[in-house]
Amino acid sequence: ESGLAVAAAMRLGAVLSALRPALPLLLGLSLGCSLSLLRASWSHGATEERCLAPGPPALPARGAPPEVAEGRLVPGHEDFRPRIVPYYRDPNKPYKKVLRTRYIQTELGFHERLFVAVLTSKATLNTLAVAVNKTVAHHFPRLLYFTGLRSAKVPHGMVLVAHGDERPIWLMYETMNYIHQHFGSDYDWFYVMQDDTYAQAEQVKALVTHLSINQDVYLGRAEEFIGGDEQARYCHGGFGYLLSRSLLLKLHPHLDSCRNEILSVRPDEWLGRCIIDFLGITCVSQLQGQHYRTYELAKNTEPEKEEEEDFQAALAVHPVSDMTLMYRLHKQFSRIQLDRVYQEIQDLQVQIRNLTALTPAGEAGVTWPVGINAPFLPKSRFEVISWDYFTEQHLFSCPDGSPKCELSGASKADVSEIIESAVEQLNRLYQPLLRFSKRQLLNGYRRFDPTRGMEYTLDLLLEAATQKGHSHVLAKRVSLVRPLSKVEIIPMPYVTEATRVQLVLPLTVQDLDFVANFLDMFAMNTLDTHDNALLTLLFIYHPYDAQRVGQVDVFAGVKAMVGELEKRYTEVKIPWISVKTEVPSQVKLMDIVSKKHPVDTLFFLASVWTEINMEFLNRCRMNTISNWQVFFPVHFQEFNPALVYRGEQTASSSTDFLRDGHFDRHSFAEACFYNSDYMTARTKLAADILDRDEVLESMEVFDVFLHYSGLHLFRAVEPGLVQKYTLRSCNPRLSEELYHRCVLSNLEGLASRSHLAMALFEQEQANST
Repeated sequence: ESGLAVAAAMRLGAVLSALRPALPLLLGLSLGCSLSLLRASWSHGATEERCLAPGPPALPARGAPPEVAEGRLVPGHEDFRPRIVPYYRDPNKPYKKVLRTRYIQTELGFHERLFVAVLTSKATLNTLAVAVNKTVAHHFPRLLYFTGLRSAKVPHGMVLVAHGDERPIWLMYETMNYIHQHFGSDYDWFYVMQDDTYAQAEQVKALVTHLSINQDVYLGRAEEFIGGDEQARYCHGGFGYLLSRSLLLKLHPHLDSCRNEILSVRPDEWLGRCIIDFLGITCVSQLQGQHYRTYELAKNTEPEKEEEEDFQAALAVHPVSDMTLMYRLHKQFSRIQLDRVYQEIQDLQVQIRNLTALTPAGEAGVTWPVGINAPFLPKSRFEVISWDYFTEQHLFSCPDGSPKCELSGASKADVSEIIESAVEQLNRLYQPLLRFSKRQLLNGYRRFDPTRGMEYTLDLLLEAATQKGHSHVLAKRVSLVRPLSKVEIIPMPYVTEATRVQLVLPLTVQDLDFVANFLDMFAMNTLDTHDNALLTLLFIYHPYDAQRVGQVDVFAGVKAMVGELEKRYTEVKIPWISVKTEVPSQVKLMDIVSKKHPVDTLFFLASVWTEINMEFLNRCRMNTISNWQVFFPVHFQEFNPALVYRGEQTASSSTDFLRDGHFDRHSFAEACFYNSDYMTARTKLAADILDRDEVLESMEVFDVFLHYSGLHLFRAVEPGLVQKYTLRSCNPRLSEELYHRCVLSNLEGLASRSHLAMALFEQEQANST
């Protein structure tokens, strides 16, 4: 019996040891089930007791609306309950695959914030409407101008909708219909104003951010109807008014009835009467704690001298009689807004100083300027941000690599502004005791810190004058920071990876040794993977080789390789084009290819050293947008292995960029662009050079897009585009700039400075022995 007891105890111990890791899980499950059963019994008992014992209804939970606590919703609260829309597909209709959008905002049905409509006329279209467009239009996300003119000539930079009838009531009716039809489902707020109204755009945008989008809003300057009900108000059109999306949707079915039944001379009164009669909503000047403040201008008003609080707090100003007054108002309100911003910055800086004193670092933790990120701290010598030296006339860090160049353009304007700002700040600090004036800039240094902005250090030779008239010349060092401004997301058109890419490969006799590797990589990364990409070869014959093509074709081997590929991949055709020229200008070659392809073709202009892969082709598709952007990748160029490894074993397939190569910024051989964009830019170039073909020899495709198109030129490093080392042959027949760029590419592609220094050291050691 004792033996059996010992055996049972051993088996029990083994079971417990096996179950020990799962004991917390089992205890948690059992405890959760017990608590759920207890809660269910308590709820059931409470329900029965309430049903049996009559009495007053239970109060809803604190903070919950009564209709929600009772389990029902009244109109106006539908948005607080999630609705499940069942999927139904009509079996009689063919099935169509739904393309899911890539943008969360579109997929979740979010709306844009604000749409602005400006009512203009024939007399003011080219005056006041243009002034509105130049002052506040760029502050609004979407702004359209509405007029009753027929075939009106649209001023530059404006989007005009012409209804064809100049009657004011008809214009308002058609405008409301147009807004509902085209933008009713895309925007939450609709702001309607006249072209003789100055509206503070930032204040209007701030107003709509503080209002709930779930209410019917008719907000503006409330005015009484002449001889009408005292309780009814309409929004004065001269000061603008705000409509919510829900109100616009409810108003649209009644617009036809309003047009036929309501008689009025003023369009704002007509719209107000329509909203009141059919929706029962009157205009209000304040809502949800937000005030719609306006200011009525008197005749011969000078905005610069207006210092009333009502004027400075006004959201809309009316009437604006001419363009000059519109610009003066914009200047004055911009100054007022700028002063407010500076005051807010000072208040925030004081708060930061007060709070920093309570931190562990104390006052030593306050960075300069207060509120701006601290300077970047490099972790190694490779991360040190270098300073660029400059004077008032020259820059000693030039884009082309030369040691000294003339200071001009934006750089000169930047330096002048910085010096002027430095002297102004010194006078602000030391006046009235001292008055400074600039004599000369002794030294200037600047660098761009990606964490905070552009930093400057200036050594200024100043003349300081006292109040008694004494003057003294002294040198003073000042530091300034131009901080990074607000980051803005630029809207881009939507593109997909499904676009077909047409590769164009120019080939010369010097490139024959590299064609086999290019075709192998193309077949492995595109043909084997069935990527949507095609290839066109461009055989560039020298005139001497072109005369002997009947006896000896220098490209016969390449054509044989193409034939083998077409036999292996029966569905693939690789066409080629033969060109005879002594100077293989990139623009002239692209002219030939462009004429043989449709206008919607996406070209990838490649080089024979490029290793094609799907990763880069997808980025080529995504970064190239028709009528918007072209893409010029900066490929990664591997160094000369003889200098980098010096007889050692080469690196593995995972390339170490810091050791094995560099991004070749001198090369513009690769490019992604649409044929239609190239043809448009090429047409402008042809009108400029007037059949002077020799000009084309000094240009590349990059220059065509840079100087003769309004497209975005996106140039970025491309780690997926890797080229093996080779010494490229630079054609001396090309322009001096292109030849110099090719030579620089060859020299910088040899090796890094450390590898070149090591090679020189080993060579000197070998010569000394």
